[in-house]
Amino acid sequence: MPRALRKHSTQKLPIRVGKAAPLPDFIAPCLAQRQKDVPDGKQWVHEIKFDGYRLQARIEHGNVTLLTRNNLDWTKRFSRVAKSLTALDVETAILDGEVVVEHEDGTTSFSELVADLKAGTGGRMVYYAFDLLYLEGIDLRGAALVERKSVLAKVLRGRKSGALRFSEHFAVDGPQMLDKACEFGLEGIISKRADKPYRSGRTGDWIKITCHLTDEFVIGGYLDSTAQKKAVGALVMGRYHRGRLRYMGRVGTGFSRTTAAELWKTAQPLRRATPPFADKLDPEQRRGVVWLRPELVAQVEYRALTGDGLLRHAAFKGLREDKSAEEASDAL
Repeated sequence: MPRALRKHSTQKLPIRVGKAAPLPDFIAPCLAQRQKDVPDGKQWVHEIKFDGYRLQARIEHGNVTLLTRNNLDWTKRFSRVAKSLTALDVETAILDGEVVVEHEDGTTSFSELVADLKAGTGGRMVYYAFDLLYLEGIDLRGAALVERKSVLAKVLRGRKSGALRFSEHFAVDGPQMLDKACEFGLEGIISKRADKPYRSGRTGDWIKITCHLTDEFVIGGYLDSTAQKKAVGALVMGRYHRGRLRYMGRVGTGFSRTTAAELWKTAQPLRRATPPFADKLDPEQRRGVVWLRPELVAQVEYRALTGDGLLRHAAFKGLREDKSAEEASDAL
């Protein structure tokens, strides 16, 4: 049995379903499908949904690398998290988790996480580990979720302070857990098949159910602020559908003065003469818009979509630097 497993175990760990293997290259993440209703059945367990950046933590002989879902190296951006991971008594491991800014009441805020990143402050950042893919020469992806998390819990035992946490799962009534999560102001829940291996992509093994409608949209243009020079007053949003960028309306709230100015500056190199959308826009939809190449992705909270498929009562939450424009798709 590998050294780290002997050290962290008080009983034999369910490692028998893993297989000996060298440390793999970047593993594309298992992604959650959006669904309105919580899946039912004893084969499902449920976790709190976080509002942060998904990161794969790779530990190799004392060195930690933090990779985004698109394999970008963000180790330096989350140095406090990386330092906490170096304290784990393992030689080689791959963890899956999410970095958040967490409040005392347990809620998380993506917009505050983005603000802390821009300010270069990491004191409030916490890494919630919810899966373990590899440990000390053993590839765990073939094991069931609950078996992988059993090993992860033992590896993280006693790590309840600092920047590292274990994301608990609950074998409870899913709809009731969602109700409680929404009552406490949380983002929602992630329902996962307890018996499934770790499979990259959107397989249906993981389901996300949110308390509020929050999604990623492509920025296709902006309107200048009428109250502030060189600042954004509204963003023009879109989403890909069958490879074509659809117009989804405007987002005109959620910007601080600082954010509005930063967005304007970020947008300038992306300016273009024509709309990037496949739809034919009417004069009102075009009026006053500065068009952009569709490369920026924004996280947006909204109440609903209109009958025409446009955003209703939408607010900007932050840029998603970890996601490509193509990922803002109706298929997600």
